[in-house]
Amino acid sequence: MEILLGRIINSLILVVPATILSIILGIVTGVVAAWKRGGLVDSAVSAVSLGFYSLPTFWLGGILIFLSVNYWRLPVTGMFNYGVSHDGIISYLGDLASHMVLPLVTLTLVSYGGFTLIVRGAMIDVLNEDYIRTAVAKGLNDWRIISRHALPNVLLPTVSLTAISLGTAVTGSVLTETVFNWPGVGRLIFDAISNRDYPMLQAGFLVITISVLIANFLADILYGLLDPRVKYR
Repeated sequence: MEILLGRIINSLILVVPATILSIILGIVTGVVAAWKRGGLVDSAVSAVSLGFYSLPTFWLGGILIFLSVNYWRLPVTGMFNYGVSHDGIISYLGDLASHMVLPLVTLTLVSYGGFTLIVRGAMIDVLNEDYIRTAVAKGLNDWRIISRHALPNVLLPTVSLTAISLGTAVTGSVLTETVFNWPGVGRLIFDAISNRDYPMLQAGFLVITISVLIANFLADILYGLLDPRVKYR
């Protein structure tokens, strides 16, 4: 528990912001692609999303490390600069933020494509409903139709995908944390596999199981809040 607790916090610091960013980006691009379906914008968004969704995490991380070392000069390993003492909270957060950039971008890019494709498909189905045609016939503007009538019904499949993503957020990403040497649960699992530390592996898998169960339980509760057809007694 002493080892896992610190690693869980490190993973949450990295993966939760990446998941939130990928959800927001996926919803925006998915809605735009569905609203412009069949056109150039839809084709471009779908192709880019599918491309990032299909990229191997370790390959994208390696490319970002290469670009950073040669051009961007961002930290490429760990959470902090080794042997550097921080004068205050500003220095501490600045050092952490600079080390988070590359793994955060990697996780966001490989995750947002799935949200985009899910939201696009659900949005296209909703836009074909009769109440959307009625809203268009009433002369409502595009933003009102999307935000008040279409988007709330698109959030249900997004909640399911979000629950899966947040369920594994506690464990971080084994590949991303290994590539960037981020000291989270994912890196701990990799080290446990390398060292054949089976008790630590069992503890890591237990964390995964509990986090997935909690995330799915919260998703079931959100269904009752988002979908008026679902009522809990």
